[in-house]
Amino acid sequence: MENIKDRFLRYVAVDTQSCEESGTQPSAEKELDLLRILRDELNAMGVEAVLDEFGYVMGTIPANTDADIPAVGFIAHVDTAPDASGADIKPQIIENYDGSPIELKGVPGLLLDPKEFPEILAHRGETIITTDGTTLLGADDKAGVAEIMNAVQYIVEHPEFKHGTIRIGFTPDEEIGRGVAKFDVRKFGADYAYTMDGGEVGELEFENFNAAAATVRIQGRNVHPGYAKGKMKNAIRIGMELDSLLPSDQKPELTEGYEGFFHIIHFGGSVEEAEFSYIIRDHSMEKYEEKKKVIQECADKINAKYGEGTATVEIRHQYYNMRKQVEPHYHIIEKAVKAMEMEGIKPKIQPIRGGTDGANLSFMGLPCPNIFAGGLNFHGKMEWIPVESMEKASAVILNIIRLFAGD
Repeated sequence: MENIKDRFLRYVAVDTQSCEESGTQPSAEKELDLLRILRDELNAMGVEAVLDEFGYVMGTIPANTDADIPAVGFIAHVDTAPDASGADIKPQIIENYDGSPIELKGVPGLLLDPKEFPEILAHRGETIITTDGTTLLGADDKAGVAEIMNAVQYIVEHPEFKHGTIRIGFTPDEEIGRGVAKFDVRKFGADYAYTMDGGEVGELEFENFNAAAATVRIQGRNVHPGYAKGKMKNAIRIGMELDSLLPSDQKPELTEGYEGFFHIIHFGGSVEEAEFSYIIRDHSMEKYEEKKKVIQECADKINAKYGEGTATVEIRHQYYNMRKQVEPHYHIIEKAVKAMEMEGIKPKIQPIRGGTDGANLSFMGLPCPNIFAGGLNFHGKMEWIPVESMEKASAVILNIIRLFAGD
């Protein structure tokens, strides 16, 4: 049986970065490289799996008992975030981690320092995988992919392991909010599912942000700067002024827990025209709707000052908080809690300060909470994951299956 570390390293070697500007599904052809690998590996293990035209891999392990057991699914996404390069990843493997700063050797002087990231100290003595500082690692969510595949291989190689129908799903484009846009829940055929897409060991999440993306476009007026008084409208400065009108305390770096935020993720342009991109997040639907109104009101103030049409706002909904869809099926949370406790893990039920494929799947009729995958510092060069955390996540998958089967 291939160990989970080697499996994970094989998967992160495949560049699968999704592309927000693309209109295709999946958004990047290269995502299919890993999806084909996963389909073929499942088939090679005797698990019937298909890859459809939208980039979804779906596999089935038939029940090996006559008991009436709900079909349970496990889902992970293959794409990595656009925030940092996912190409030519050079993982570093630190065995028996001793608690000291880890040098990320691709960038001289760059350290993964416990003074800044004290969470790593809880993993002394374990095998830590980091980046070399030039790319992200891809544990989000190739750790989840490896954990599911590791569990599948165990089930295939242990026919005495009793289980109901198990459904396996791998998706593209989660990082750009389109992961399950065309996912056929009925075809998938699970009664309940879990995404393996969380962070630190013990995380269990069934509520997430309500989420929207906002694009603010500023139309300026360029005039020769020597003769610009009373005539020029600098789109860059006007955009900065609009940004300053947003609540100063509602930024990601100043919020936690259930607190929402406005987050500027991109800006660009010239004196003549500029564009500012935001994401808007809040767990409360009321506060979420209020935030969408606030950004429009800021644009209205700019238009009142500089002229109608100076600022326009386009708001695009991304996903809703899945709590009200999952909570009526709370037994699936209880099973995940017990599955962790069986491995000596203390469950940490908390809201996701983000989103997963499970949010949209829950609203599509498939209740789908989120379980830890074990990595930290996702989406950037400081990303890292302990091998032992991946092993624990894979064991939790098997325990959930045991619990559904009544063991």
